[in-house]
Amino acid sequence: MGPFIALALNGFREARRNRVTLLVAIFALAMLMSTTLVLEITVGTFDRVITDVGLGAMSLMLVLLAIFLSSGLISREIERRTIFLMVSKPLSRGAFLVGRLAGNMLTVTVLQLLMAALFFAMMYFYQSPISPAHLAAVGMLWFELWVLSAVGFLMSSFSSQMVSAFVTVSVYFAGHLSSDIYKLASKSQSGAIQALGKAVYYVLPDLSRFNYRPHATYYAPVTSSELLSAAAYGMAFTGVLVALAIILFNRRDFR
Repeated sequence: MGPFIALALNGFREARRNRVTLLVAIFALAMLMSTTLVLEITVGTFDRVITDVGLGAMSLMLVLLAIFLSSGLISREIERRTIFLMVSKPLSRGAFLVGRLAGNMLTVTVLQLLMAALFFAMMYFYQSPISPAHLAAVGMLWFELWVLSAVGFLMSSFSSQMVSAFVTVSVYFAGHLSSDIYKLASKSQSGAIQALGKAVYYVLPDLSRFNYRPHATYYAPVTSSELLSAAAYGMAFTGVLVALAIILFNRRDFR
């Protein structure tokens, strides 16, 4: 357990020192602060604007960061030849992969907590009410980042950084449309199209299940059972992706 924790913390320190991580964090904070300028020209929709801009900026920046970190990790290890040092230690490849994933998610989690603290501080400053839907939107975003990071790690276990990043970005957009694809395909009279729609829905992660920003914008109620179901779905999907990544990573030849 000691080497695994050390590996995760080392991954966190490497990601923290990465200039892109720093730039993304600064840019995200600047976008959140720019809410003030948007509010100056807003009439009658004060609470909606601060919620949309704040949560939207947080989601966009954290998604980009998660994709960048997860898709390039293994490739950078191979390019720097540090992968040979890691796999030669008394630590399984699976533990190495999971440890790196934990380190990346620790970085993303710390940044998300900082952004969330700033966002809620701004809402408190402007006396905008904070509802359970706001907390749900921030919390469910964390599970979405787990799924996207797992996709990036799965792809980076056997492909280059460019391919991993492209596929992960594609999964992000397709994942938010998978439920719509399923609904449209189910209305078709063609059995082949219905089967294709179901296949797309079950293969791709349904990322729309983690999107509670509309609930926060309109102060819609959220139920604990709905949140627990989405959280369990996210962790289960992440577990499957990590398991596949470990299988492929164990079979990879680094010579």
